[in-house]
Amino acid sequence: MKVPFSKVSCNDNELKYVSEVLESGWLTTAGKTMAFEEQMAEFVGAKYACAVNSCTAALHLGLEALGVKRGDKVFVPDMTFTASAEIVRYLGADPVFLDVEYGTALLTPETIQAAIDKHPDVKHLILVHFGGHPAEMENSLGTGILDICRKNDIRILEDAAHAFPTKFKDKYIGSFGDVTCFSFYANKTITTGEGGMLLTNDATIYKRVKTMRLHGINRDIWDRFTSDKPSWEYDVVAPGYKYNMPDVNAAIGLAQLEKAEFLRLKRQAVVESYYEQLKSLDTIDLPVTKVAFGDHSWHLFPIVLKPEASVNRNVFIENLADKGIGTSVHYKPLHHMSYYREKYKLKKEDYPNAEKIWRGTVTLPLFPDMKQEQVDYVCNIVRNTVN
Repeated sequence: MKVPFSKVSCNDNELKYVSEVLESGWLTTAGKTMAFEEQMAEFVGAKYACAVNSCTAALHLGLEALGVKRGDKVFVPDMTFTASAEIVRYLGADPVFLDVEYGTALLTPETIQAAIDKHPDVKHLILVHFGGHPAEMENSLGTGILDICRKNDIRILEDAAHAFPTKFKDKYIGSFGDVTCFSFYANKTITTGEGGMLLTNDATIYKRVKTMRLHGINRDIWDRFTSDKPSWEYDVVAPGYKYNMPDVNAAIGLAQLEKAEFLRLKRQAVVESYYEQLKSLDTIDLPVTKVAFGDHSWHLFPIVLKPEASVNRNVFIENLADKGIGTSVHYKPLHHMSYYREKYKLKKEDYPNAEKIWRGTVTLPLFPDMKQEQVDYVCNIVRNTVN
């Protein structure tokens, strides 16, 4: 049996909406992108949304709009994709890497408070909602991540590349902090092929991001070309970037957004079966979940092989590949990446939880159209491989 690591579910209105774009004769940023922005903002409960060509672009624009500049320092989790840290370097700032919690791979309020105590000069945090599990934004004691950051005048950029649609205490991720960035890459919970979205409740941030996403021009191209009167005139008010999302991509996103919760429920069904069939194995750790299953987006299902497993992580991956099962690794922590390790003199003993995760982590296949017989097959091979 063949079980791919990921497979896009793209069989509803995607073709219809893309055809509408092609028939319109206007393929770049226009009406479909605007509609996608409006519907995304409404979905999560944010005031403003700005569609761009990748989550990395959204993160870059968001950090720039928050005022990060050369010489600043920014808290970044060690267990994340490089985009979370590279955007800090784009602006000439320096990441301060923090260890994550074992089981969730998240930053915790305790970790962040300890980091603030050690680095009181750091005024920005990149918070990753790993795998689709939300970080602890608030709590009844007033010691959640938002509470801590507000008390210490720290601005938060939420990296929610894994976290749509994810809730924390009945509110969607995207409605909490200063800036939230989503990914619509091909293997994400909803996709535009390539693309991302920045959401904020801050009008000043939104205005800056909207200008900087397209060369620093002070007027939308669509506004100029749809005006009834000659409107070729525009100004460049800042040295911006070429980060806009084309309507072809937004058309796919609109169709995906319509079924976002349906797709999430289908992923959740796969995950529930994984937990049920693998919970008895004492040679692996399953992902820890501190929220209701219905609040998790279930982008990833990473397990961790314990030292007592009969094979190590690399052999495990090879064995599953031989059986036709696709896997991945999320992630090789940033303290292992030569650029960050050498530039910032990072030592693995400073990141014990990320190191423990890294030594055994494997992400199992998870996608909405995964059949029960595929789930059963994966679980059977996992059991036979680690015992």
